Amino acid sequence: HETTLWLLVLLSILSVAFIIERFIILRNMKLSSYKMSTRIRETLNSNNLKDIEELSRDRETLEGRALSYGLRHVKSNGEKGLEEIFDSYSRMERPLVEKHLNFLATVGSNAPFIGLLGTVFGIMDAFRGLATSQGDATVVMIGISKALVATAIGLIVAIPAVISYNYYNKQVRFIFQSLEGLKSLCIAYAKTYQNQKGAP
Repeated sequence: HETTLWLLVLLSILSVAFIIERFIILRNMKLSSYKMSTRIRETLNSNNLKDIEELSRDRETLEGRALSYGLRHVKSNGEKGLEEIFDSYSRMERPLVEKHLNFLATVGSNAPFIGLLGTVFGIMDAFRGLATSQGDATVVMIGISKALVATAIGLIVAIPAVISYNYYNKQVRFIFQSLEGLKSLCIAYAKTYQNQKGAP
């Protein structure tokens, strides 16, 4: 019973630490994605190759690095294989962006069961206490009330983890949708670049 409580406390501490860490990281990445999306729209309106190349110099953002890889590929190999470059980059970066999210999902789905296990052990102890207390129901009631604390703690640990997981997952989707938009921009750049290169 006490072991499950300590396990839940440990999971709670780790969950809070990961929730705060992901909040800071993903918020900064999302703000960068918003800014980059605005700059991409401005670039599409200008239809200027130099503006696109300027975006690729921003190595601090996920999008800037992706665009840098994409433009380097275009200048070396043209449009062929460009989509695969972006897809490979997304697969490479996704584990870093989704770091700790699987832990939060696991805690959210399993903490209530750990709490329930603690409650079952507590109730078993309460009935053992009843057997040695010559039928005093008060002992059982106190034991059961203590045992239910484990279920309550399990829910308290699980609920923030589930909410955070869903919220951060939505942010991750937004970030990678921004990368998809960059892929289209880079393909457009490749066609314009090849046309200008082929022009006399």
